[in-house]
Amino acid sequence: MAVDALCSPLGPPACEKDAKALQFIEEMTRSADAVQERVLAEILSRNSDTEYLRRYNLAGATDRETFKSKIPMVTYEDLEPIIHRIANGDRSPILSAHPISEFLTSSGTSAGERKLMPTIREELDRRQLLYSLLMPVMNLYMPGLDKGKGLYFLFVKSETKTPGGLLARPVLTSYYKSDHFKTRAFDPYNVYTSPNEAILCPDSFQSMYSQMLCGLYERQQVLRLGAIFASGLLRAIRFLQLNWRELAHDIRTGTLNSNISDSDIRSCMARVLRPDVELADFIEAECSKDNWERIITRIWPNTKYLEVIVTGAMAQYIPTLDYYSGGLPKVCTMYASSECYFGLNLNPMCKPSEVSYTIMPNMAYFEFLPHDPNSPSAGSDKLVDLVDVEVGKEYELVITTYAGLCRYRVGDILRVTGFHNSAPQFHFVRRKNVLLSIDSDKTDEAELQSAVENASKLLNTFNTTVVEYTSYADTKTIPGHYVIYWELLVKDPTNSPTKEVLEQCCLAMEESLNSVYRQGRVECNSIGALEIRVVKNGTFEELMDYAISRGASINQYKVPRCVNFTPIMELLDSRVLSNHFSQSLPHWTPERRR
Repeated sequence: MAVDALCSPLGPPACEKDAKALQFIEEMTRSADAVQERVLAEILSRNSDTEYLRRYNLAGATDRETFKSKIPMVTYEDLEPIIHRIANGDRSPILSAHPISEFLTSSGTSAGERKLMPTIREELDRRQLLYSLLMPVMNLYMPGLDKGKGLYFLFVKSETKTPGGLLARPVLTSYYKSDHFKTRAFDPYNVYTSPNEAILCPDSFQSMYSQMLCGLYERQQVLRLGAIFASGLLRAIRFLQLNWRELAHDIRTGTLNSNISDSDIRSCMARVLRPDVELADFIEAECSKDNWERIITRIWPNTKYLEVIVTGAMAQYIPTLDYYSGGLPKVCTMYASSECYFGLNLNPMCKPSEVSYTIMPNMAYFEFLPHDPNSPSAGSDKLVDLVDVEVGKEYELVITTYAGLCRYRVGDILRVTGFHNSAPQFHFVRRKNVLLSIDSDKTDEAELQSAVENASKLLNTFNTTVVEYTSYADTKTIPGHYVIYWELLVKDPTNSPTKEVLEQCCLAMEESLNSVYRQGRVECNSIGALEIRVVKNGTFEELMDYAISRGASINQYKVPRCVNFTPIMELLDSRVLSNHFSQSLPHWTPERRR
């Protein structure tokens, strides 16, 4: 069996099922170019009569050369009119010959609203296939995972319907609500402590409370902890800090908190709850201590690793995770988005800074737009095929999917780190143009600029203007929050802006940010209140002087709109005159899509 290349020094595949999965990975990656050629031919053949492909006169051609010569590279904004037609009820084969089954809402936004990614039913099978490969790889590096359970904090989010009646929801909500997840076959290597009823509860407090309660009852069986993002796992720890007394009470009495009203949760928790005075005493003793260092391994002593995304913007949470876990390994297993699932990490126990994902060539047709990190606008427009990328170079990912996206720019910047067989491995560098991110939110420079402009209008009455500003994502608080540094020009010192007005400015900025940010603030509680820090006059000149002292050109210097370099943040914080926070939540409702 051709799995030798994947076997770790720790041993062979854990079981026959794993061996087949590892063999599949080997077969796909050894024939990456042939698989890619087949995938493109399948996509073009099945969608040949769609309105989109007919527009470019492919005339039934399924070869790469014709495809590349006739089909343009596109962004979401290019496709938006077509997507709106589908959302409004047009059921003709516009993008895909297969019916669009629903829209997956992206964490990326267009004009402040989540992007709608069309999908088809069979994509669930494709996603499930990638999920089925994760544990066989993990079992190579971490034996014995069938002897315990995983405590994973998983949640569904709000879903809406488009005017045409199609569901619009995040990709993970779609997956968790599917039969692929709800009626999944028992797998001893992938057993969760959280019951489906808790995961599927739309109320985030009730869902988190019941998942945490189950995890505490089974603390000795937990071998791994996880959430989708690092920020999500830290929210769970913060939730325990705030609610351990109520949780311990429920364990002591074998009763469920009256705030948990969901009937499905109450029914399933009745099978879990039992009085356990010893466990309640233990939780109270540990959680009442001021020092929460290593709290994860104190509460769940058999935890072998944390499974969370800590690449890209999530890397900022690594020090906090290390504090709470005592430096447990942090495992990133897969690379996926609303548009497509891409690949997996074949070396899951590596350091977060070394995480690379192997693209699985059967998932979609992949192309890569060269990207020069030193001169982003100078990159080539010539797309490179999957097997032709070069180690050390950066690229923007471009995909063609079975659901009908053709040469679509995903917006992810990737760096090639090597190859597994003939399939390249990529390090996720960043999302293109993203300035600030706490959770799944993504705020770019133009959006931040607009928010500052809108908020600063409140200062007009005081004859005050914002001279300069910058920002950073503060992840030392849980949840994290945006910090905006403002240098103000107060033209009449006797009429300077009041504390209340600056708090209103914080809220005005939040109201100006995209719906993903506002949902994180209102529904998910994954983002804290925005903070404005007013700094002394001349602070941004000092910032420029510092940059020039480190070699920046005075002629080309521009104020960075986001900072994360410690000396610069220390300089800014040393000049702060006052701090102001949003005192209210911004407006957000899961409105019907138009």
